[in-house]
Parts: sequence; structure tokens; C-alpha cells
Amino acid sequence: MELLQSYWSPAELATNGLILLHLLGALAVGLLLGYERSYHGRAAGMRTYGLVCLASAALTVVNAYPGMWYGGIGPQGAAGAGDPTRVIQGIVTGIGFLGAGVIMREGLSIRGLSTAASIWATSAIGITIGLGFYAVAIAAALLTILVMSLLRPLERLLPHRSVIHLTLVFSRDKAPPPESLRAAAKQHGFDVVDWAFHLTGGSGHFECQLVLQAKGDPDPMSLVAALASTDSVVEFKLSPSRI
Repeated sequence: MELLQSYWSPAELATNGLILLHLLGALAVGLLLGYERSYHGRAAGMRTYGLVCLASAALTVVNAYPGMWYGGIGPQGAAGAGDPTRVIQGIVTGIGFLGAGVIMREGLSIRGLSTAASIWATSAIGITIGLGFYAVAIAAALLTILVMSLLRPLERLLPHRSVIHLTLVFSRDKAPPPESLRAAAKQHGFDVVDWAFHLTGGSGHFECQLVLQAKGDPDPMSLVAALASTDSVVEFKLSPSRI
């Protein structure tokens, strides 16, 4: 019982408080950097950057207090004890491969970045629990839940830009000039920020790949309806750049 109480001793709680301050600062910086990416419609946004920065800080700062590991016993308190930092290094490496496995690319869209970041944050929380920093682990778990559940709606409320990728396939003799495509996208609230063209020799089709950007979250259905009613369009595909 005395050993269990040592995990919640005043000295241990004070150390947990210092670590928590580091985590809050790292989360704030990560969210700030992530908002810059969210504003420009990039795949990794506030949630991904915030969780990665939070987990990185947790894995770093716990190494500053080895004397407070395991309720204040520390690694030096047990004869022949192994080096926990080697275990942490192996965990971080393995979880990195696991997180990479959930990131999927569908065309020009990327899915799973926030899931991968949450897996890495979960491993960092597990490491802090293993080292005996229970208060920090509980606080980090709550922060992770808040980031994953509340930031997605917040990102949509904050000023931001949406990026979608549009692929158009025309008959070679009915392909419109680029400026008309730019004007058509402008009518539906989108600006063409990049494009690529491809002419297939076998089928005689002319393919246009456009990157469209808009402020906020405009409804692309009007653009889809306009494309579907155009006789010159043989095929089209519309997809977001981030999920």
C-alpha cells in the first residue's frame, strides 16, 4: 500500500504538474501550426499536428525526471533493472510502422492521418502510465479525446479553405479552352490553383486534372450537376484533398 501511495505523493504530483505544463504548451504550438495547414486545405490539420506535438513532448519530458519513475523509486532503485529508454525507443519505432499502416491514399485524397497520430499519442500515454506518471497520463488521455472529438467541428467554424481535385475527360474535338474551365469553376465559387493535361492517343480523349480551391466549405453539388449536364464531358471525378 505504501508503494501505491508513492505514485500520488506530493513530490510525484508536483512532477506530474510540471510535465503537464510541457504537454499543454506543446499541444498549443501543435494546434497553431496545424491551423495554418488547415487554413490552406492541407491533409494534415490541427488534430494531427496537435497530437503529434503532444506525444513528442510526453516522450521527451518524462526522460527529464528519471528519479520520479515508478513512484519515485527510479531506475537506480532496483538492482539489475533494465534501461526503460531502450524499451521506449522500441515502442516508438513499432508504433510508427503501425500508424503508417492506417494512412491510405485514394487518388489525390489522403485518409487516416489523424488516426495514425492518435495511435502514436496512445502509445505515449501508455509509456507515461508504465513509468508511473498517472496524473499526466489521465490528463493526456482527456486532451487527446478533446482534440479528436471537438477539433473537427472547430476546424470547420474557423476561417479556412477547401481544396478539391477535379478530373475531366473530354472528347478530343470537344475539349474546351483552359480559360473557359477557369470561368466555369469561378461561377461555382472555386478558383483553379493548379492543373495538368493529358491527351490519350488510343481513345482520343483529352483529360484535365484541376486543383480547385474555395473559401470555407462550398457545396460542390452545383458543380457536379453542371458537369453531368454537359455533353462534351465523357467522364469526371471530384474528390476532396483531405479527409
